[in-house]
Amino acid sequence: MFYNNRKTLTKIRAMTQIKFKRIYEEKESSDGFRVLADRLWPRGVKKEDADIDYWAKEIAPSNELRKWYHENMNKYDDFYKKFTLELEENPKSQDFVKLIHTKTNVTLLTAAKEIPESQLEILKDFIEKK
Repeated sequence: MFYNNRKTLTKIRAMTQIKFKRIYEEKESSDGFRVLADRLWPRGVKKEDADIDYWAKEIAPSNELRKWYHENMNKYDDFYKKFTLELEENPKSQDFVKLIHTKTNVTLLTAAKEIPESQLEILKDFIEKK
C-alpha cells in the first residue's frame, strides 16, 4: 500500500496488472503470480509440472454453472451475469481478491481453448471492481 503525502493520509492501492494465459503455455518471467482459475484440474498437466502459485478452484464457476455454460456457449452475457453473482455470493471471494491485490503482476490461467469466452475476463473485472 502507498500513501500520499497530504495532511490526511489516504491509502492508494497499488495497481495489479492481470493478464490471461492457457495453462498449456510455457511459463515466462513476466507471468508474475500464476493463478489457475479452473475448478477442474486440466487434462494432461501434472501438478508438479504446472508451475502455479495458487489454484483458485473455490472461486471458479460452480460445477452447475460450468455445465450450463458448456451447453449454452452462445450465451456469454448470461454466463457473465451468473458467474458475477456467484462471485458476489461466494464467501471465499473476498480473501481471494485481497490476495490478488497484494501482487503487482498476476496471470490468470485456464485450460479453456477460447480465453475470450472463458471466465477469466469476468474474474478480472470482479477483482478490479473490489
